[in-house]
Amino acid sequence: MLTYADLKENPRKLVSFTSLTPGEFELFLPAFERAYLRKYPVSQTKTGSERKRKTGAGRKGSLANIEEKFLFALVYQKSYPLQSVMGELFGMGQSQANEWIHKLLPILKQALDDLGYAPERDPQKFKKQERDRKDAVDSIIDGTERRRQRPKQAEKQALHYSGKKKIHSDKNVVIATAKKKRVSFLSQTYPGKTHDKKVADTEDISYPEHIRLHKDTGFQGYEPKVSKLLQPKKSRVRRN
Repeated sequence: MLTYADLKENPRKLVSFTSLTPGEFELFLPAFERAYLRKYPVSQTKTGSERKRKTGAGRKGSLANIEEKFLFALVYQKSYPLQSVMGELFGMGQSQANEWIHKLLPILKQALDDLGYAPERDPQKFKKQERDRKDAVDSIIDGTERRRQRPKQAEKQALHYSGKKKIHSDKNVVIATAKKKRVSFLSQTYPGKTHDKKVADTEDISYPEHIRLHKDTGFQGYEPKVSKLLQPKKSRVRRN
């Protein structure tokens, strides 16, 4: 079972699960804890109602401390494993993993918002946010997919099936700065079958005029108003 106490002793393993070093984990932890306690004071239950339990009653809950809650949120956010896999990793059932996912991800987002690290989600506000950011001059747009549970309905199965990844997935388009790798924009979530360009077109992102936007072939034909659009050329295969 994954615990922060164990992973802290193996920094490379912690990075592989969360992308954070122990120092970064503990630097960000207080903001996560503050956001958690604002939403769920210690005297309340998960639903926000007053906790009423006799001393010694009930079993010890999973994710007993704030470190384990933060670890759980980071592991899920990094790789989006199946809920059953999260359950195996953290010693709980699939239904309980589902409950924690829906409880902790908003807390993680709130902590990022509090620290000013959360990417913009409103495509029309993106221009104003990045207008005076020097690191935004060279930015990269790309599509990202994450595995999801296979839908039960056949129609939704087809909609979420990614031919590129050969999995059922959800998709977002992200924009990040080329040098600092700061994620500056995150689109709404779309079914995995949706083409990258279609997502970008639908979002209708408003860009600052000074941005040089790097894109790949998944955005062929996407031409927003920016300083310059850069797309790598396909290498030609030499024939003997």
